[in-house]
Amino acid sequence: MTQPTEPSAGDAGAEPAKRYEVFFGLALSIFAAVLALNELAGGKYGDDELRLASERTSAYLWYQSKGIKESLAEGQRDLLKALITGGAIRAEQTAGVEARVREVEAELVRYRKEKKEILLGSAKVGRENWAQDVEGKLGQVTGVKELETQLEVLGAAGDRFDLATLFLQICLVLGAVGLIVSQPRFKRIFLGAMVAMGSVGLICSLLGYVKVGIF
Repeated sequence: MTQPTEPSAGDAGAEPAKRYEVFFGLALSIFAAVLALNELAGGKYGDDELRLASERTSAYLWYQSKGIKESLAEGQRDLLKALITGGAIRAEQTAGVEARVREVEAELVRYRKEKKEILLGSAKVGRENWAQDVEGKLGQVTGVKELETQLEVLGAAGDRFDLATLFLQICLVLGAVGLIVSQPRFKRIFLGAMVAMGSVGLICSLLGYVKVGIF
């Protein structure tokens, strides 16, 4: 009759090793997927940040051009008023010059409204103060202040996504090393460190999504 064979020490040690390999494989798959989603979001919102930065620069230049036109109009108005006050304009021409002064003052009012709309945005100044059209439509101006607020949000979200990428990459490195080592004690240490780093990376990534209003 054949005697049952006792499990060898090698077979007994193989079971925990296989179990750890399953844990490492599962954790690596999960955190690798999280890293991929995090980098996808970081790239998208990074591109949005670059686009908004370009729009903000254009808006500032637009605002400054209105300021230059306003300054030139103020100079023209002051000059015409000085000519009238100094008697340099003949009496029969005074009415025409005064009409021109009123036209310039109306232009100044328009420039100031346009500057305010470009600075704050159409939504903030209200329909009654819309003065600047975009491609022939009023009320379409995104203000400099609005762009700056959006840039601050995207910048903060980008910092969180970058931090998440760092922790998740460290997590994957720890997982790879944990697969290589043979001692169960070290495998436990690396598995714990891997899960800890991956969890921190996941939290940072979720905070990035929260910042941009996804959750």
